[in-house]
Amino acid sequence: MTTPAPQNPPLDPYAVLGLSQGTTATLDEIKQAYFTLVRAYPPEREPEAFKRIRAAYDRLKTPEKKLETDMTRLEPWPEPELQPPAPLDLSVSPADVICAARALSDLSRTDWREDFHEVRL
Repeated sequence: MTTPAPQNPPLDPYAVLGLSQGTTATLDEIKQAYFTLVRAYPPEREPEAFKRIRAAYDRLKTPEKKLETDMTRLEPWPEPELQPPAPLDLSVSPADVICAARALSDLSRTDWREDFHEVRL
């Protein structure tokens, strides 16, 4: 008898492998759980379940990947807050624009001719 695979697989590889102890599971326990599930859900009969099991095992089979997975389990990435941007206030007086231009540039420069080069075609 085959069991239908759930539509949305859990993101937690420990849950996929059926390991309730989570981050305290050793690599041998992870390997044993993987092979137990592969015997229960072989790729010939349950290809989707096998893909989920294999992906979970790939995330936990090496110490480096296991540590990375454990860190993301403990502190998940924050979801971006999608808020509409504040409306822009485009009501600016010309005097404010001139004041800002004077503050950001040197309009009293008289040596601008040194920067000017005539281009002839």
